[in-house]
This record gives sequence, C-alpha cells and structure tokens, in this order.
Amino acid sequence: MANTPRIIAILAVPGVQLLDVAGPLDVFAEANVQAGKEMYAPMVVGSRPGPIRSSSGVRLIPDLIIGKPGTETIHTLLVAGSPHAADLKPTPAVARWVTDRARRAKRYGSICSGAFLLGACGLLDGRRVTTHWAVAETLSDTFPAVTVEADALYVADGRLRTAAGVTAGLDLALALVTEDLGKDVSMRVASQLVMYFKRPGGQMQFSRHGEAAPAGRSALQGLQRWVAAHLAEDHSVPLMAERMHLSPRHFARLFRSEVGVSPAAWVEATRVEAARRLLESGHYAPKQVAAECGFSNGDHLRRAFMHYVGVSPADYRKRHGGAHD
Repeated sequence: MANTPRIIAILAVPGVQLLDVAGPLDVFAEANVQAGKEMYAPMVVGSRPGPIRSSSGVRLIPDLIIGKPGTETIHTLLVAGSPHAADLKPTPAVARWVTDRARRAKRYGSICSGAFLLGACGLLDGRRVTTHWAVAETLSDTFPAVTVEADALYVADGRLRTAAGVTAGLDLALALVTEDLGKDVSMRVASQLVMYFKRPGGQMQFSRHGEAAPAGRSALQGLQRWVAAHLAEDHSVPLMAERMHLSPRHFARLFRSEVGVSPAAWVEATRVEAARRLLESGHYAPKQVAAECGFSNGDHLRRAFMHYVGVSPADYRKRHGGAHD
C-alpha cells in the first residue's frame, strides 16, 4: 500500500555501538519531518527479551524481539555493529531470523561491524561490502568469498547495503532516503542534522593503519625505524639495500616477503602517515609538509595523499588540523 510507512528494522545485539543505532534512526525520523508525513517506521530489534545494553552502558528498549510475534513486512533490515562483533557468533535462532527477514526484505545490510553477523549467516558471499576500517582485513580473512572495499563509506550491491565505521551509518541512512524520497528531501535532512550530504573522501582518512610497528627480522625493523626518523632523505631501493649490505634485487624480495609490501610502497605510506601528523598539528602548510616528509614537491604529496587518504592535504588540514593560517 502506497501510504504504508516503510518499516526500518535495526537489529541491536548485546554490546551494540549506540551510534550505529541512534544515528540512522535520527536520519529516518528527520526524513519523516522533511517529507511532511510518516514515510518510515523505524524500530529496534532485540535478540532476546529485556533491555539491550550498549557498549557505552546505555540501555535500549527493543520494539521487537526475535522469536516473539511481530511484523512480517520489514522493508529494510540493518544489523548494527559492536566493538566485539568480530568475535560474536549468532545463535541459530538469530541466524534463522536474520536470514529469513533479509531474503524477504526489499533491502538488507549492516552498519560498521554488523557485517560480521551477515557474513556468518552467508548473506555476504559473492558481494561487495564495507565495514569499519579497523576490522576490514579481519572481515576479508574470515569470509574470503566477500569483496571488502575498505575505504568506502557505504556500498550498494543489489539489495545489500553496508556502511563503514560508526558515523558512516548516517551516510548510509541518508543514501537510503535519497533512494526512496529523492535528493531534495535528503538534502534537507542533511542540512537539519548538520551533516554532509555527501562526505568528501573515504573512511581511510580516519584510519591509523600507517602507524603499524616495524615488521620483519630485526635488521629490517632497524632500517624501518631509521627511515621513519629521516624521511626527508633519499630512500631509494639501491640506497636502502646498501644500508642492509644486500643487492637491490635481494633486498626488495626480502622486504616484500617479510613486510608484505614493496620497499617503495612502504616508504611512501610512511611519509603519508608522517604528513598526516604534521597537517593535524595545524602548524605546517602542505608545501612545508612535503619538504619535511621527503616528497619531491607539493604535487607529489598531493598525489600520494589522495591515493592513501582520499582527500587533498589542504582539505585534510582544514578538517583535522588543530590550528589555522
């Protein structure tokens, strides 16, 4: 029926990240306001009777309990994440309910690490998805039939919709409102909630993967520490190989084997991570950062930054810097 509100059901497991639930619910509620009528009927689903204790300690009262009588006409099913979602396994009852409702819903998906529950139900195989950057590699390893797009804020693949980490649930909800009600309504929702209609860049601009500890045998770790402390110097493969008393070819093969990436890729990623820290301080302009971190010029820094972070150094400094010019 055309006037029946779309039921948006968000499954909240014990220990759920509160913002994974509250953020999208606020987007759908505001869409009702901006549309001038009840287009959505958001509800929280619990896996068992009683309040759901979130990771922050705040308790949610579910509208629907799995295994109890309730609606059979869910339009969109979303599974919220939790800080320990990668270690949680759904009970058979929860898995059956999620699988059944996902197959019958017009859309289904996850927010943040809620993707692990969908994966455990076999609902991600052969699909493109995203999740929180910190667990993207774990999701890929756990479910090898799934293509994980670690930098994406949200991904649509057929009826499946997945969002990246925590606040990206708002981006996903807004994208769903755009699908349903059009750009004009969703732009008004974004304005009212003081959020981007389309956030620039991906989630990797918030990650800290570049701060990983040195890897490999002790001599390689020593080289990595030395390079990180002298980023402005020339760190070509021949020069690094000479420092290790190895041929360039043997050094490159050894480095990739033990560190997992090529020497050149590691140096560039390390320089980008150092550039991020300087830009976050707010005291350095991009041109100064390029020189401090060993980039040949500002254009080189910009290209590397766009590749690893997804936004320009200038935009990153504006949003993450602690000071201004």
